[in-house]
Amino acid sequence: MTTLVFLGPTRTGSHPGHDATALAVRDGRVLALGDEARALATTADEVVDIGDGLLMAAFGDGHAHPLLGGLESFGPQIKELASITAVVSEVARWAEEHPRAEWIVGASYDPALAPDGEFDARWLDAAVPDRPVVLRAHDYHTVWCNTEALRRAGVSERTPEPRLGRIVRRPDGTPLGTLREWHACDLVLDQVPSRATDDLVEAVRRAGHAYARAGITWVQDAWVEPEMADAYLAAARRDALAFRVDLAQRADPDRWRAQLKPFAETRARVAAEGGELLTARTVKFFSDGVVEGGTAAMLAPYLDAPHSCGMPVWEPRALADAVRAFDALGFRTHIHAIGDAGVRASLDAIESAIDANPAWDRRPVITHVQVVDPADLPRFAPLGVIANFEPLWAQPDPLQTELSVPRIGARRAALQYPMGELARDGVRLSFGSDWPVSSHVPLEGIQVAVTRRTFTGEPEEGWIPHQRLTVEQALTAATTGVAHQAGADDRLHLAPGAPADLVLLSADPRAVDPMAIRHARVLGTWLGGRPTYRAAATRAPRAR
Repeated sequence: MTTLVFLGPTRTGSHPGHDATALAVRDGRVLALGDEARALATTADEVVDIGDGLLMAAFGDGHAHPLLGGLESFGPQIKELASITAVVSEVARWAEEHPRAEWIVGASYDPALAPDGEFDARWLDAAVPDRPVVLRAHDYHTVWCNTEALRRAGVSERTPEPRLGRIVRRPDGTPLGTLREWHACDLVLDQVPSRATDDLVEAVRRAGHAYARAGITWVQDAWVEPEMADAYLAAARRDALAFRVDLAQRADPDRWRAQLKPFAETRARVAAEGGELLTARTVKFFSDGVVEGGTAAMLAPYLDAPHSCGMPVWEPRALADAVRAFDALGFRTHIHAIGDAGVRASLDAIESAIDANPAWDRRPVITHVQVVDPADLPRFAPLGVIANFEPLWAQPDPLQTELSVPRIGARRAALQYPMGELARDGVRLSFGSDWPVSSHVPLEGIQVAVTRRTFTGEPEEGWIPHQRLTVEQALTAATTGVAHQAGADDRLHLAPGAPADLVLLSADPRAVDPMAIRHARVLGTWLGGRPTYRAAATRAPRAR
């Protein structure tokens, strides 16, 4: 057994302000805190001087897509490009460098780059006319493709509108090149050749590298298909998995009854073969779509589409039936809900499972929680619902100002991301990133949760400022809140016997200007006492 001692400010997470002055680790677990830990420094195998930084429990990510994030590095690098011209140029560059690639596949373009988020196939045709190109928007609910991709998928003016999806069309009825939501996107995505297992394992490895550099040691993969579970198991066998992860298998509204047995079998197989880092205890439901695409389920119509209240993925009664059935099998519930109608249907479904099934440690999650009708806010705490927020979204960025707010109007826009109100009601909050939809770096989201401002400082008073969190609340949501969601009660705070999942920051987020929180650097990440990332400054610690 080796002993590792950290000397300096340590946030234990047990109570606000109850910090320790040192922490000792042995055999992957916290051994001691404070003076007892300091006394071990003279005989420790390794001593790390925290200095002006902060040691704390590692961050968790309560809603993300690690495998998809890793795969994005395989294709054109279009994320964060600021114009359609730049995206098209990058697609052309990648296609020229990969002449043997049958399909050009990439993500995540910014849907706010085009009016109403509608992109034309002909813009991509100018770069790649002879091979299919398919790009996902950064919300992963929309696809932009070229004419050749539409042709191979058989999408034309004669293609009927799918039940769960929309083919954006030109005035003459021909497809423009933008497809929204499940069944429309799948018309093209189902034609894309499957990735080899080696590629998927490499994607998991790259995701782990990114998470380690961000100080993350546990992730809820919130969208898992069968081949993805196989890839995670292969990664675990090959020692390519560098973070704890729970797999949320996606329930399909058209065939969920047929998924009951296979999901249980996958859970058992992962438990038997996945080792200590991998579980599959959760089922993911998509209640609705996204506001910016006009597909989030709303209680009242969209302003720009008075005929539409969005696109529920499940009928409320069917969602309740499915949640009850998977809950009866001991699966935790994780529901994507963006619109106020989607949130209400999710609360109703969870309540139906609680009423119908025997009591157990459910810890149900509603994720995103973007627009909530005020009448539904008091329902979260009594139902024990964890509100999983992606805090980076709680700012007036172009996605809000150019797409979302014009679609739902000022009144409903002011109801978005009610973190502060739910926290005051005693609701458990957890934080996620939805990476690769948005940045996986927790400190960026924590800064926005605390300030409700863009990184350039707008608005000065904060966006919907009464929903801001304190720094302590935000750190808790990103650590203890995610550990509670994970069912990892031994990781709720740093105490003797707890797994040594740790992050060392260059500065204490509680002691800096709130607009500078994101500038704190991760100096090291430890998973069960083993370093998964060490910055150059910490690679040669004082040894004993």
